[in-house]
Amino acid sequence: LHDPFLMKDMQKAVDRIKTAISQSEKILVFGDYDVDGTTAVATMYQFIAKIHHPENVEFYIPHRYREGYGISKMGIDYAADNNFTLIISLDCGIKSADLIAYASTLGIDFIVCDHHLPDKELPKAVAILNPKQIDCNYPYKELCGCGVGFKLITALAQQYGIHEENYFCYLDLLAVAIAADIVPMTGENWIMTYYGLIQI
Repeated sequence: LHDPFLMKDMQKAVDRIKTAISQSEKILVFGDYDVDGTTAVATMYQFIAKIHHPENVEFYIPHRYREGYGISKMGIDYAADNNFTLIISLDCGIKSADLIAYASTLGIDFIVCDHHLPDKELPKAVAILNPKQIDCNYPYKELCGCGVGFKLITALAQQYGIHEENYFCYLDLLAVAIAADIVPMTGENWIMTYYGLIQI
């Protein structure tokens, strides 16, 4: 597997999460309602709860019919009403420049983990993790949303000196995400699915 720090903005994302943890900020893990999004939220939420006080971590899945796909104003308002200062979005956010700008007016920072093709205008997030960005040198471009989140978890584990068994335990969920989101079964996706299926 490739070094997660080859991905553009990875160090920025790790540094912002480390700051949130050291200052006891509340972190909201936000993901889409499909399989890729929910598995990404499940893995990120569980891992952040291992390194942060569990009371300061929550997750949010937008309602498919009331809120629709991607970042929602209702989700941001929920974060503001409950004193969250950092949102980690998974499998969504790359096309949500207006909503992320709205969040910043409420004092909420965003880390975007996404794999969809970016528009010309990128959201003004603290960090955008997406290997499909033109200026991202990450060697493998076909990760699913859960895969991008897994790379962030890997980077955090490296920074905190956490043993790999504490994030390889999520390879089963990651394999399900790769299959359900129909990303190419090549490169890292092939490797992670292989070991994820063994775990399943």
